[in-house]
Amino acid sequence: MADTIRVVEYFYVMAPQKPGVGAALLAELQQDGVNLLAFCGFPSGRAAQIDFVPEDAAAFKATAKKAKWKVKGPKKALMVMGDDRPGAVAGVMKTLAAARINVTALQAVCAGAGRFGVILWTSPTAIARAGRLLGAA
Repeated sequence: MADTIRVVEYFYVMAPQKPGVGAALLAELQQDGVNLLAFCGFPSGRAAQIDFVPEDAAAFKATAKKAKWKVKGPKKALMVMGDDRPGAVAGVMKTLAAARINVTALQAVCAGAGRFGVILWTSPTAIARAGRLLGAA
């Protein structure tokens, strides 16, 4: 089966690095039935940047507004999903490298049941080109 590649919208919030903050953010989304395609967080100075890739951007924004989050975005990223195999991510990176597209950040995971997923970020000016090269729908 061919990989599924698409350009997705993501949003982020800056949050304190304290136990329970991520759980509270996710609980708000869960309460409103907002499904996430991806979610990640990482330190940024003394805070944390929390990235959300919602299935439905409008539903995410409505919950964020109701919860009074200071949201940045939407911004664009690429999502790749497919059957897991040796070198699945290497092929994606090789294609982008050959086109001289710098990958700013990347997270890849085995999703179980023989599946993998990747979310990757490039510069805003390169995201559409990267999507086309990889065959984004």
